[in-house]
Formats: sequence, structure tokens, C-alpha cells
Amino acid sequence: MKAYKNFFYLVVIFFLASCGGGGSSSTPDQQEEPNQFPSHPLVWDVVTPESVGMSSSKLDQAFDYAFQDGAYTQAAVVIKDGKLVYERYRGILPGEKTTLSNITSLDSSRLEELFGNKTSDSYVTSWSSAKSFVSFLIGIAVENNLISSINDSASLFIQEWANDERSSITIKNILDMRSGLYPMCFDDDLGELDNCNNTSDSSSGGDLVFSDDQLTKCIHRELAESGIIQPWYSDTIIYNRGDFKYSNCDTQVLGEILFRATGQDLQTYADYQLFSKIGINAIWWKDYVDEGQSNGNYLAYCCLDSTARDYAKFGHMLLLGGVWENDVLSYGSYVSSIAGLNSYGLQFWNLCASPLDENNNCPNADWITSTIGYDGQYIMIDFNRNIVVVRSSLYEPVLNISSERKMKLVANNLSFSNWVSTTPRGVGAFIGTSFSPNEFFYRITEAIE
Repeated sequence: MKAYKNFFYLVVIFFLASCGGGGSSSTPDQQEEPNQFPSHPLVWDVVTPESVGMSSSKLDQAFDYAFQDGAYTQAAVVIKDGKLVYERYRGILPGEKTTLSNITSLDSSRLEELFGNKTSDSYVTSWSSAKSFVSFLIGIAVENNLISSINDSASLFIQEWANDERSSITIKNILDMRSGLYPMCFDDDLGELDNCNNTSDSSSGGDLVFSDDQLTKCIHRELAESGIIQPWYSDTIIYNRGDFKYSNCDTQVLGEILFRATGQDLQTYADYQLFSKIGINAIWWKDYVDEGQSNGNYLAYCCLDSTARDYAKFGHMLLLGGVWENDVLSYGSYVSSIAGLNSYGLQFWNLCASPLDENNNCPNADWITSTIGYDGQYIMIDFNRNIVVVRSSLYEPVLNISSERKMKLVANNLSFSNWVSTTPRGVGAFIGTSFSPNEFFYRITEAIE
């Protein structure tokens, strides 16, 4: 995904109001108001769209589009000026049940059981939107001096790379998906992860999900040969080291860097350093091994379960410029880097705020920052319009072999799986949907009056 416009970093303005008259004199009842600092709401302040300059009827139309039968949308939320102005939730619709029951092993009653009743309290999942959370946790570790710089060699923590060419790979290379390492895919014949063989398998970052151990092989990859055609990169274009290649293994390695740098697993570090400070409750999935970081390795590249409202808190935190505690802003430099991206970087995407034109270009180069996850999980952050939009597809965690969120996928058999079951593709229906994030976000911006 390409972008050609820099974002403008959100400037947070502090207002100091005073009731005093002119000069330096004051009377006892002329007291200064306290400084007004941004806050991270534990519970969203819900207001009317009109109170923040938006049209309720136009938001109705935007949400009617996003929630039509065949969109597979479970939840969507709009935050404007730090207020929750619109949200909607639903379960699976009749046409969606018919479509899925015709092309998957799930019948209508099972689909209703999984996806039939969804509210604001229902969990949604992140898929690759979790990558952006991991990126911000790296930024936290840098500010806490547990990582000196994202420009440092990753081999300071992944010592397995210290004595060969991989020592040249920086943490930022990994954050930007330019590690130069082979992407990994599940090899059915070997029964484990191996180098991806084609662009189809590697297109979504590599299908790690069929492996019980989703970390070890990611660490023990080799640098890909440069200057030749690599079948996992392109059938016609020569791959050169440092070229962008989206890789789930790269983010898995970032999770291990955080584990080794902080001494805490991903869930623990996120709970203490981020989630508790901005009012998020979230559960991260692990792979299906008994050892690893914490009775399994956390899936840094995916699979963070929370509510749509809580996902919006992450986007709102970025709009505020970082994490505010005791009138002090932290991680502002990292947020500024995220807001200033003009292409994919730091595990964030750029997304066009309008429908793409006939040439698949973004009209007026109107780009926003977004997380993006498989099956259409989005946290869209518009630093210019001060808007956060969350959209999530229908989801239910399938926990048939363990009550713990430890991923174990048995192909075509959810009854013997622990699985991140989203629609439509997460239940085996490899079809398109009627939902477009560009169209949805554009319709929301059209509601601004």
C-alpha cells in the first residue's frame, strides 16, 4: 500500500483559563482555573453527533452501508473530539448464514450459536491489528530505556543472529517489514514451518497458524538471497534485500525482543505499561506449546481480543499524542513518528480516506493512519479531522480443546481446534464482502458539517 502524503502530527493545546482582571492584582475570589490536560476515559463520554458538528442522518447512512447483509460487520464505533458519537453492533444476518452454510462445514444453527448475539460488551479480535500494539510497546520499551533505540541491531536481544550477517538487521528494519529474512509458511509435508514457496502462501504474512510452535522457526530463519527472483516475493520482479515484504514472523520476533528486553511476556508488559493506563481490557492469544515465554509464546503478529470500544481507546491515545499520566505526556516522539509516516512503517498502514478512483489511486492523496487485520479489522486514525473509527467483523473464540486462548488449528475441523473464528474467511469461506474501509470512512467524513 503506497502513500505520498505526510501526516500532520496532532498538536495538543493546553488551555490555562484565568478569571482575573487586568494587571497583576487579583481578589480572593479571583482564582486561576487548573490546567486542563487530555485524559484517557475509562468509560466513553457518549454524545450526540450534532454536538461535535456531525450529522446523525448521514452517520445512519454510513453505518447502514457497513452493516448491510454480506458485510459481516459485528461492531463499528466513531470517536470525534474524544467523544463517542456513534456505534452499532449486530450478530450474523440471514444472507450471511446462507452463504456460509453453503460453502463451509458450519450449518445455520451452529453459525447462529457462534455469531448470533453481539453487543458492545462482546469481544472482537484484532488479527494483524495487534502488530500496531506491539509496535507501540516497542516505543514504550525505548522510552523506558529497556531498548536503547529502534535503530539498534536486533541481535542485541536475538543473540542467535549476533555472529552472522543477520547482525546487520535493526529493530526498525523488522518494524518496517524490511528484515530481509525469509517469510515462513506451514509445510504440510514437514508438519512444521519452513520458507514460503509462493506469493499465495506468503501474501498475508505467511500461514503460521497451523504450527503449534509459531516462534522458534521465526527466530532461526536465514537472510534471503538478494538480487534474484524469489517465488514468495514475485514471479517477475527481482528481490533485493531491504525490499518491503509483509511477514508475520517479523512481528513474532518483535514479541521475543520485548520479552528478552523487559523480562516480561507480551500480555504482562502490555497490561502494566499500556492497557491499564488507557483503560483497556484485552487478552492475547498464544501458540500451542507448553514452554516458551509463558506456557506458550504470545502471538505478537495477531490475535488480541477486546471490545470495539476499547480498541477505540488505542486510537484515541494516538490522537492525544501518547499516554498522559499526572499531567505528563509519554511516548510523544514515537506517536509523532507514526503520525508522520508516508507509507507502511512501524507496523502501521496508510489508508485512503476516500473511495479509490478508477485507477486505484487515492483522490487528493487523502491518507489516514490505520491498523489492518485479516477479515477486516480496522482502527482508523485521522490526525487532521480528530476522528477514530473502529470496524470489526463477526467473531467468536472457538475454544474446543482448551479454555485458554492457545491456538491449535486442525484444518477443516473446528471441533478439534482452538481458533480465532472470524467471518467470512476465518471460518473457511474465502470470499469477498460488501464492506470497503475506504467507502465507510469516506461516508463518515461526509457527516462532518
